[in-house]
Amino acid sequence: MNITVIIPTHNRAYSLSRALDSVFSQSVLPNEVIVVDDGSSDGTYGLIEQKYPQVKTIYQHQQGVSAARNRGIREAKSDWIAFLDSDDEWLPHKLEQQCEMLKNSPSLQVCHTEEIWIRNGERVNQMNKHKKTGGWIYQNCLPLCAMSPSSIIIHKRIFDDVGLFKEHLPACEDYDLWLRICARYSVLYIEKPCINKYGGHEDQLSSAHWGMDRFRIQALMDILKEQVLNEGDKSATKIVLRKKIEVYSKGARKRGKDEELHYYQNLLEEVGAL
Repeated sequence: MNITVIIPTHNRAYSLSRALDSVFSQSVLPNEVIVVDDGSSDGTYGLIEQKYPQVKTIYQHQQGVSAARNRGIREAKSDWIAFLDSDDEWLPHKLEQQCEMLKNSPSLQVCHTEEIWIRNGERVNQMNKHKKTGGWIYQNCLPLCAMSPSSIIIHKRIFDDVGLFKEHLPACEDYDLWLRICARYSVLYIEKPCINKYGGHEDQLSSAHWGMDRFRIQALMDILKEQVLNEGDKSATKIVLRKKIEVYSKGARKRGKDEELHYYQNLLEEVGAL
């Protein structure tokens, strides 16, 4: 298997070395490593140039994580793409285990893994709602993001089928893509943790954007409009979507956001017509 690792980053020189070191410490090394520097001003470009000359670095004016990942996908020379967020790290056998599993299941083209959560420097247990699994997991993806980008390896041809990350979404862009993928493809899952996923820092997207469910609502509306879902998945999508709209509408009413409230009430009627 030939693999390109894509690392999007913005002003994370403080954690990028940890991410890159974890890539070059793999028991099976990738064929190519691309860092897309999305408008950093903290010396990120110089850090890579000095410490990691083997890395292909692409600099672009800040356009967001989706645009950075998409740029990496377009530039990648390999058939397989592995994502790594610049604040996370891989455990040493991550790629080796995924390669072995994919070789044993040649008809499947997506693989993700379990993860270790570290918040503010301490390991924390995941809640049951974050439980991961494999197979046809579309309905598991409906409430929250069911796969972490840093754990994913995916065949490049899938993007020809489902499209790339949506660049107009400022957050939940991964949630949106996994919906589109898992509606069409079964996925492999490695139960053993293969990544350390770090959280609690201020520059996380989940910290930068309030009301994250508004982006999930948009993603759910979009997947319904694509008309690719079977009847079971379509019904489950509508149930989750209505619940999210109702919860968000209550918040809008509480905040006195009459225009927002009106928009989401109309959206509920639209869901019934889909």
